[in-house]
Amino acid sequence: MDKLNKYRQYIQQLLTEESQGKTLGGDIETETVFDLTNDRYLLIDLGWNGHQRIYNCVLHLEIREEKIWIQRNQTDTLITDILIANGVAKDDIILGLQPPYIREYTGFGVG
Repeated sequence: MDKLNKYRQYIQQLLTEESQGKTLGGDIETETVFDLTNDRYLLIDLGWNGHQRIYNCVLHLEIREEKIWIQRNQTDTLITDILIANGVAKDDIILGLQPPYIREYTGFGVG
């Protein structure tokens, strides 16, 4: 399997596993969104908690130029550690949630 397909598989597996967690009260669902055409992958919470509408992007990952971009991580899961354990090179992980001027100091790719 080529690198790009492996990365897609790792991300989909990660988000699927994260979606199995418990939500915090209310009538809230956790959904995975896999845009395979544009390589965008989301984990979102949506629903209602009483009269309050809940819509939150919990995780957002993308693949750009064969690198995995972490755009948002609102979990306690160390996504980078999981990706590295699966064989993803640190240079292929971009912390998009960090400002560009900080990325060079993270030990990961700079984008």
